[in-house]
Amino acid sequence: MNNQNALAEEISTCVTRLLNEDIGSGDITAQLIPEDQWATATVITRESAVLCGAAWVDEIFQQLDERVTLRWLAADGDLLDEGQGFLELEGPARSLLTGERAALNMLQTLSATATTTRRYVNLIEGTGVRLLDTRKTLPGLRLAQKYAVTCGGGHNHRIGLWDAFLIKENHISACGGIKAAVSHARTLAKDVPVEVEVETFEELDQALVAGADIIMLDNFALEDLYVAVELNGGRATLEASGNVDAATLKAIADTGIDCISSGALTKDIQSIDLSMRITRSYSV
Repeated sequence: MNNQNALAEEISTCVTRLLNEDIGSGDITAQLIPEDQWATATVITRESAVLCGAAWVDEIFQQLDERVTLRWLAADGDLLDEGQGFLELEGPARSLLTGERAALNMLQTLSATATTTRRYVNLIEGTGVRLLDTRKTLPGLRLAQKYAVTCGGGHNHRIGLWDAFLIKENHISACGGIKAAVSHARTLAKDVPVEVEVETFEELDQALVAGADIIMLDNFALEDLYVAVELNGGRATLEASGNVDAATLKAIADTGIDCISSGALTKDIQSIDLSMRITRSYSV
């Protein structure tokens, strides 16, 4: 994520939405707790994970109750061990419990993306291949998950539909061919990267002749990726996509491809198991 201002604005907006969704007209269960009751709490992970989402949690309690203090024992991108406590909180017990689920939801989701990304990155360590995310993100969490990918050591593909051309099969058909599509893209925004998705060697050749900056090799067989790298000869950046998972990733990277994109980083994640424990309760 390069645009920190956009991310900060997204965090604030996202947290407001999360709190409205969870609290609504008020947390009636929290009203069972005396107003002058304060507490300390610790958040732990029940499994090994890469931490991500601290800024969202900070914002949750900032919006909810400024009296809550947070002490982070780890930072985004850090590897957490099973059973490790990584956040300590103190403040009104009502506020701690009201914000608990929203905070854990963001942490477990973003940490899942960061953890999956780190696992994939480790699999291709030493190959020089960049691991890219896609637009296959959870609805409403695009910037958050893109940020989580970077915490895991991956790289962002385009953020949305505005920051890079990605000319796919239907675009090619509607534009009248690869050459016409690339040419038109250059006239629309000459400084914006142009990527073309291809499915055959013939289309690869057309994309190279058209001068595409990046060529996505969609669902190419492993042996065909080797051929594509040789045919390319370093003219364009080559991206492998399709059938990418932990079992196939290293073999794809070994073909000499420049980068690999995987939707699994953001859409096929399993939330990290986290828990918040009240460690002390007292009256003020």
